[in-house]
Amino acid sequence: MTQAELAEKVDTTGAVISLLESGQRGLSDKWLRKLAEALGTRPGHLLEVHPGETPNDIMDIWNDISAENQPTARNVLMAFTRGAPANAAPQAEAEVAGRITRTRGRKASSPQAKDAKAGGGGETP
Repeated sequence: MTQAELAEKVDTTGAVISLLESGQRGLSDKWLRKLAEALGTRPGHLLEVHPGETPNDIMDIWNDISAENQPTARNVLMAFTRGAPANAAPQAEAEVAGRITRTRGRKASSPQAKDAKAGGGGETP
């Protein structure tokens, strides 16, 4: 996201965003909350993580995950951390498996799948 795009989201100018980004203007609680919301993150994340430390592709992947699937993705990722709840991995795996099964079920509504279900001898995709 460019400074101009972020500025538009938080109803300010690119110059103000530039000052905030460079540290020439203090980052008040008000700005921290506005920027976090516009960036789809928590205010604490903005303070804790340097932007250069997180690869852009990770954020791009996260942003491509639907809001409905983000809790499942978060659980899967938590399973890789040391602080993951003991049951995070099995729960995440079960959620992912359930979503895959439901997705495959929707794909089974193709004409070939309907023939196969009805005993029509068609190949299952």
